[in-house]
Amino acid sequence: MLDACVLYPTVLREILQGAAAAGLYQPVWSERILREWVLATAKLGPEAPGIAAAEAAALQAAFPRALERAHPEIEARLLLPDPNDLHVLATAIAAGAEAIVTFNAQDFPGHVLAAEGLARRDPDGFLWELQSRDPDTMAGIVETVRAKAEAISGRPVALKALLKRARLYRLGKALGAGDHTP
Repeated sequence: MLDACVLYPTVLREILQGAAAAGLYQPVWSERILREWVLATAKLGPEAPGIAAAEAAALQAAFPRALERAHPEIEARLLLPDPNDLHVLATAIAAGAEAIVTFNAQDFPGHVLAAEGLARRDPDGFLWELQSRDPDTMAGIVETVRAKAEAISGRPVALKALLKRARLYRLGKALGAGDHTP
């Protein structure tokens, strides 16, 4: 289950998307999660939500099995520190997800998730684990994302800096991301 906070940073989203496209995991999200991601981009400027909405539509088209409908009946029995996150947990439960990938550890207490048969995974640890299982595939995915960032910016993009901005420190270390540009 991918929380909205891991879809918003472009580099992180593209690495997660690449790993899913490679068959390394099956993503899950809800319409509300995608909507939250789109709304979060508003701080980048007035055109950003439109761009994000198109990216969300492309993501849905690429992974039609990832979309899980809302489950208010499950939400009603749950309790989390932030009631606005109940939909995330309910969707994960309904989808039979193994984990919620999120930066928001405090909003998803481990004991609450464990009672529902779920784990909480930070994106760096999750991607590091995928890299540990299939290093060549993950290295290729990350290099594709780096090359795309370089093409968009028109200048060299160091892998270490790119992964650091995405808060993917362990993944960067596992990939041997130094200070040089490839």
